[in-house]
Amino acid sequence: MHHRSIHTHDHAGTRMRWACLALVLATGGGRPAHAEELPPTTPDWHYGGLVDLGYAVDFNFPENHKWRSTVTTTRVNELAPNVAMGYVRKDVTPHSRWGMELGVQGGYDTNTLVPEPIPGRDKPVAGADTLRHIAKANASYLAPVGNGLTLTAGLFQSYIGYQSFYAKDNLHYTRSYLNDYAPYFMFGLAARYPVSDRLTLSAFAINGYNYLSHPNDQPSYGTQAVWKPAGRWTVTQNLYYGPDQTNTSLRFWRLFSDSILEWKDDRLTLALAYDIGTEQAAEQPGHPRTFWTGGAFYAHWHVDGPWSVAVRPAFYWDRNGRMTGGEQFLKAITTTAEYRLRAGMHSLIARLEHRYDESRGQDGGFFKRGDIAPGVPGLAAEQHLLLFSLIWAFDS
Repeated sequence: MHHRSIHTHDHAGTRMRWACLALVLATGGGRPAHAEELPPTTPDWHYGGLVDLGYAVDFNFPENHKWRSTVTTTRVNELAPNVAMGYVRKDVTPHSRWGMELGVQGGYDTNTLVPEPIPGRDKPVAGADTLRHIAKANASYLAPVGNGLTLTAGLFQSYIGYQSFYAKDNLHYTRSYLNDYAPYFMFGLAARYPVSDRLTLSAFAINGYNYLSHPNDQPSYGTQAVWKPAGRWTVTQNLYYGPDQTNTSLRFWRLFSDSILEWKDDRLTLALAYDIGTEQAAEQPGHPRTFWTGGAFYAHWHVDGPWSVAVRPAFYWDRNGRMTGGEQFLKAITTTAEYRLRAGMHSLIARLEHRYDESRGQDGGFFKRGDIAPGVPGLAAEQHLLLFSLIWAFDS
């Protein structure tokens, strides 16, 4: 469960972050003197940004204007500037092997990137409330090894999940629970190698599941395999393994799997995602094994011109309350109508979305109107949302 918080202690992980940022600024745009001077077929440098505004009508009408058990689009019954972001990027190519990304961001959605302090588990890094405003900060190098080995160091978007932190890149405006409780960003090192046209392998050494958390000084590890067996099919398998508690004994390491199957053509996209995670709770008596899992099915149809429709049934079971903060079984179905207008490098995306959510379990429920005690909002097992969103994006 994520909330904003600030700690000022200096940790080795924090020093690593600022050192990596210095590396990005110092070397990100460089080009080796011996690089072959051939004209690129596409521009190396890109820049852009977005502004994401949403208004969610929650028919439970909670006085606190909050959507419980979500990490993104958390504000309801008010106009919400969820994300504003700007970036500059230099691509890596065989003719210009150094690349970089640098971006800044703000908005309600960035608030919940900072974890809530939990003894024995989450502890925000020093300066976390400032670091959440950095959207991209990495340097890359395309090594002339075989088919080309791309090495990246710094802050980059997570390899886990079918959905992005940025709604403009997704089939729906709101994210599913399995994406909200998987990493959106990662900090560390990445290596990507295309074995063939059909198979790409990647490996990662990162600072942890939540890049703004610092429970210990040990790194975590991850792998990704992207396989295109035939035609329009893509199979992706992501794994994460690492210590995310103060006690770094191997038996307390977190194991997490993210599996994605996608079929896509010019007008229709179908995808199935399934996540499963587990770790022993080092801070609890008896160290019980915790478990969480979730799945979602995505169907998106480009009707005609600027019009598209999409539907997504999904579930998320947090058996021990490890991720959401409460023992609950969540179900949701999301239906979206989209109008996307493009003009040169500009895009305007308008979406109308209906979402039904249900939460069952001893700690389940969504905020509703009326307090059960002073300062304690009431909870309802169900929630209907009608969302209006407008996204302007610019990409060179």
